[in-house]
Amino acid sequence: MKLVFASNNKNKIQEIRHQLPPEIELLSLEDIGCHEDIPETAATIEGNAIIKANYVTQNYGYDCFADDTGLEAEALNGAPGVYSARYAGEQKSAGDNMDKLLKELKDSNNRAARFKTVIALNLKGEQHLFTGTVNGTITHKKTGDKGFGYDPVFMPVGLTLTFAQLSLDEKALLSHRGKAVKQLLDFLKP
Repeated sequence: MKLVFASNNKNKIQEIRHQLPPEIELLSLEDIGCHEDIPETAATIEGNAIIKANYVTQNYGYDCFADDTGLEAEALNGAPGVYSARYAGEQKSAGDNMDKLLKELKDSNNRAARFKTVIALNLKGEQHLFTGTVNGTITHKKTGDKGFGYDPVFMPVGLTLTFAQLSLDEKALLSHRGKAVKQLLDFLKP
């Protein structure tokens, strides 16, 4: 089975490919010749995942899935949320985003946060949504060199390590994206 993942984010592709069984061949946007930047204009994480999946299906004719992820800090009323990737500006710099988040939480005792991933799957003319969440806290400084995005400042509940300190296998079991991908794979099982 070939399935397009509506992303060119090499880190996301690596994480998801790591979870897939060998019978599913994962194609990226680059693999199908999609080089445009798909607009993420929805007001919700679900909406952005749907926009990306629909774009590929409508313009390229492939069954595909797309994800969108947001980090929601309790003390910031759910921000950065749907704007997580461009929290510190359109340059989409993970370092800048983390720096802004740490600065905004500097004086806060409430470090509670959650990661949320929604996957929209377009398959055989139908759309299905899968959601994975993980609760945790925002650390006071960046720790670890694995992962990407906000991983160096997010510590899941029950651990003393950030996502950036975990192996791909450990992260797949615990993470928001790992949980959403597991739901997707369970759905795809014959």
